[in-house]
Amino acid sequence: MSIFRRLFKIGQAEAHSKVDKLEDPVKMTEQAIRDLKVDLGKSIHALAEVKALAIRAKREASGYKDQARSYESKAVQLIKRAEAGSLSIEEADRLATMALSKQEQINQSYKVALTNQTKYDQSVAKLDSNIKTLKGKISQWENEAKMLKARAKVSQATKNVNKQLANIDSSSTIAMLERMKEKVDQEEALAESYGEIANDNKSLEDEIDSALEGSNTSGSDALAALKAKLNNKAIEE
Repeated sequence: MSIFRRLFKIGQAEAHSKVDKLEDPVKMTEQAIRDLKVDLGKSIHALAEVKALAIRAKREASGYKDQARSYESKAVQLIKRAEAGSLSIEEADRLATMALSKQEQINQSYKVALTNQTKYDQSVAKLDSNIKTLKGKISQWENEAKMLKARAKVSQATKNVNKQLANIDSSSTIAMLERMKEKVDQEEALAESYGEIANDNKSLEDEIDSALEGSNTSGSDALAALKAKLNNKAIEE
């Protein structure tokens, strides 16, 4: 194989691969069903035309049959008139022969029309059966296409979720949590450090006031206890 032929084959394979990626099976199926419906419409139109031919052939056959009977009836009437003497035998025979000859011609046309009618009736029956089959298939494929479309949506959603889960790096997530914990610990330690510095920076006056507040509270409690004790003695006396 020449190098150019090999390159052509490689390019052809890549082109087919790209086309396969662009193809959407769901959309292609829906388009195929639409095409089938177009074919169904054409088949129904063809059925109507063949039915019209069958109806026409049937009418023609019926008309030819009536005409043949009419010419036979006329030949009989001519013979009867000759027998009755109202018409010469020679003339009656001549006209009756012509009537019967015409009847034979019409009978031939009747046979052709009858054959056509039979042929058209068979075509109508075959087309009607095919149309019913096609309608059933289209209905079946439409239902299957709806189910496949729903399944395709579910599978696509599932694939996206699984893809997201597959892309999650647990080690990196744990590392981020550890860094976050370390950052919080650092912030808490820094806050405590600032609190200690704030306490170290209290002035002597702040310390005295703080101590006095504690003493005042203790004095008030002692006073309240003393008053309670005096009240108890007065009750006992």
